[in-house]
Amino acid sequence: MYDWLLFLHVLAAFMVAATAVMYSAVALGASPGGPTIRVADVLWNVGGLGTLILGIWLALYVDGYEIWDGWILGAIVVWLIAMGTGERARDVLAEGRGNFTALHWVRTLAVVALLVLMVWKPGA
Repeated sequence: MYDWLLFLHVLAAFMVAATAVMYSAVALGASPGGPTIRVADVLWNVGGLGTLILGIWLALYVDGYEIWDGWILGAIVVWLIAMGTGERARDVLAEGRGNFTALHWVRTLAVVALLVLMVWKPGA
C-alpha cells in the first residue's frame, strides 16, 4: 500500500511541476492560447488535489510521521500559497489584466519550496 501511495503522490507532484513549466513558457512570452493552457489547468487541479490528499494519507499511514510534524504543516501552508497564487494567476491571464508574471513566479517558487520540503523533510 505504501508503495502505491508514494508513487501516486509523486505522480501528482510531477503534474504540479509540469504545470509550472508550461505556465513558465507563457510568462516568458509564449502565446497563452490553445489546448496547452487547458491541459496545464487540468494537471494543476488533479495534481494539486492529489498531492494534498495523498500526502495527508501518507502522513497518517507511515508510523514515523505525524500530521502535525513541522515539515508537513509547512508543506500544507506552502501548498495553500501555491494553489492560491496559481488560481489567481490563471484568472489574471484569462482576464488580461494584472501582473500574471509576478503571480506565476510566486507560484513557481512555492512549488520549488514544496519539493524542498518533501525531499529534505527538515526537522523529521
